[in-house]
Amino acid sequence: MSEAWYRIALDDGDRVQLVVAPGEHLGAAIALAYARAARGRPAWAIAAEAAPAGDVPLGESVGKGVVVERTPPADLPRWRWPDGVLPTIEGARRLGAPRAGFARRRHDAAHVVEAIVPGDRLIETFMQRVEQLPAADNVEIKVAGHHDGAGQTEVWLTPRIDVKKAIRFLDDHDVELLGSGHVEVSIYLRAQRATLRLTEHKTIVWVCEDDATADEMTGWLAARDLAPVPAIAEIASVAHYHWRGARTLPRKKLLERLHRLRLRRVDGWPDAA
Repeated sequence: MSEAWYRIALDDGDRVQLVVAPGEHLGAAIALAYARAARGRPAWAIAAEAAPAGDVPLGESVGKGVVVERTPPADLPRWRWPDGVLPTIEGARRLGAPRAGFARRRHDAAHVVEAIVPGDRLIETFMQRVEQLPAADNVEIKVAGHHDGAGQTEVWLTPRIDVKKAIRFLDDHDVELLGSGHVEVSIYLRAQRATLRLTEHKTIVWVCEDDATADEMTGWLAARDLAPVPAIAEIASVAHYHWRGARTLPRKKLLERLHRLRLRRVDGWPDAA
């Protein structure tokens, strides 16, 4: 796979840097940007876009992991996105900095509670909720068609499990599954007629059929300093990227691993043209 060049906005809590970095995919470029530009300081990406030709170094720099620093945009919202999703620079401007919190709505007969959580808290919050589930009958893994540009979404399902096995499975594969914007994870609770989901856009969603179960979820989120918001700031409404970590598996090997872990493919469909 050939390298592409990206403009990546990094935030270390004090200042924003704009760097140009190469990678076989965006996650690889982000990792290189952290290593070369952040120089060991904690930092996180807040926006990215394809680098224009004028920003790409030429000659001996190509292929040597060179990172070039540029003047950062002055008006870029400073929100800590979870690993796996990132708006473009223009998308970040349009969306603004999301407000952490949760929104509750009805969808036909279902209650839907959706929460947006800062990136440094997201996986911990999701796993805390998994640990407190009364049951966990199956874990579903949806691998999106944009994973390595395959154009085909696939859905894989674990055998019947319990909460402890679900926790162990997700802990063992957290980077590949929870930290990838190409993967959506759902946990089914059949007796409770409920589903807990970490979406491909890295929001936490709870779907259930009764008021009491939805009330319990909103109370649980509120106890973690997440307040009700009128609506969730949807990264899907602006130009954005889904990405995976630099050391994660390419799609083919990820699907092979799911098969080895005794998951079975239960559905699949091509992306819309």
